[in-house]
Amino acid sequence: MFALALATGLIAVLSCGEAGKGFAVVATEVKELASQTAKATEEISAQIASVQQATQETVHAIQEIARTITEMSQISTSIAAAMEEQGAATAEIARNVQEAARGTEQVTGRIVDVQHGAGETGAAASQVLGAAQELARHSNDLSHEVATFLQGVKAA
Repeated sequence: MFALALATGLIAVLSCGEAGKGFAVVATEVKELASQTAKATEEISAQIASVQQATQETVHAIQEIARTITEMSQISTSIAAAMEEQGAATAEIARNVQEAARGTEQVTGRIVDVQHGAGETGAAASQVLGAAQELARHSNDLSHEVATFLQGVKAA
């Protein structure tokens, strides 16, 4: 366009006469319009470059957001797996506690049985002691009777 305006201006200079003056005015206006068009074209090019730059920045930002979302997804997956493992460990601990409680109940039952057996053994021991004491008393009585009988036999 600028070349056209320059050529038009050159033609106007070369022209002469009244018709040439009119042509020169038109050529000047065309040259001015060409200059404005070139300036507007440069401004549009600058705006297009600015839009392209903004678009690239936006694409980069979207890519960063996508990476962040991917990382968050991976972290969420890791957290879910860890929670699942923790849940399994907690269930295992609960099972072990229940098993220990059952074992404690069994031991308590055995202790009660031993206490009961010890009580029965104590009662039997008391009976044996009573019987032994009575037997000792009968033995003393019998010894006394035998001694009296033997004295009676010797005296006779």
